[in-house]
Amino acid sequence: MSDESARATPATPPTPAGRIVRATFVTEESVYGVLLVSGMIIASGGHGESSWRVFWSVAATVVVFWAAHVYAGTVAHHGLDDDRVVGLGESFRIALRRSRGLLLSALLPLIILLLGATRAIPDAFALWTALWAGVVVLGVLGFVAYRRRGAPWPMQIVGSLATAAFGVAMIVLKAVIH
Repeated sequence: MSDESARATPATPPTPAGRIVRATFVTEESVYGVLLVSGMIIASGGHGESSWRVFWSVAATVVVFWAAHVYAGTVAHHGLDDDRVVGLGESFRIALRRSRGLLLSALLPLIILLLGATRAIPDAFALWTALWAGVVVLGVLGFVAYRRRGAPWPMQIVGSLATAAFGVAMIVLKAVIH
């Protein structure tokens, strides 16, 4: 076995929990969800809104985007796929499974916003902390994605930093806009 093929294959197969995390959280929907939440925090929180209003604005927007994503996925998977018919129920289940990451990726920022809404932490601190939590989540997503593909550890770090850079770009956008 060559060095390159040895690096491309993880040393141990993923555990059932690892497979669930990979299929649910480390997805493009998760990355998109974090960026959507960050964008909503910037748009909603930029006008001096309270954490409570930002929380509800972000939560409602995520639910609408998630529902639209499930609908679009159901329509896209329904019908003929690889010479077999995919029924509406199966198509819906596929779309639900793929879209979980969009909802889950919003949880940490929403919890932080809720802390601001309940006055456990100041509003401004909640907004900025939720944005920085998005950067951390993106970094973890990038790291796990590169790691599960068997990338060498320097590339895992580069992948983590590159993915987190999208969150930093959102923070720069907030600083420039507001």
